[in-house]
Amino acid sequence: QVQLVESGGGLVQAGGSLRLSCAASGRTFSSYVMSWFRQAPGKERDFVAVISWNGGRTYYADSVKGRFTISRDNAKNSAYLQMNSLKPEDTAVYYCAARTAFSGFAKEPYDYWGQGTQVTVSS
Repeated sequence: QVQLVESGGGLVQAGGSLRLSCAASGRTFSSYVMSWFRQAPGKERDFVAVISWNGGRTYYADSVKGRFTISRDNAKNSAYLQMNSLKPEDTAVYYCAARTAFSGFAKEPYDYWGQGTQVTVSS
């Protein structure tokens, strides 16, 4: 069993930055592919970024490529999402998620989800 807890959300002006963190419980964090998804009001939950078990591979949604960076620290059982040059359209609840399989990473299902953290970008 893995529990995920996100933090770092908040209100920021357009062009600003935020760093989201995802803290995981358990001793097998390095066995999991970690992803970030987001859900804007009235919309479906969308893939944002993924990082492989050892951090060697990362992929991003086109909408955030070049602005967001996903990373992980297996020694700290944590994953991160650095968000720069934020835009109002980035406003959403951001979720971290974990699963063991890398293939098809942009699609659910994932085994474990955090509770989400709100990111609001004002214009």
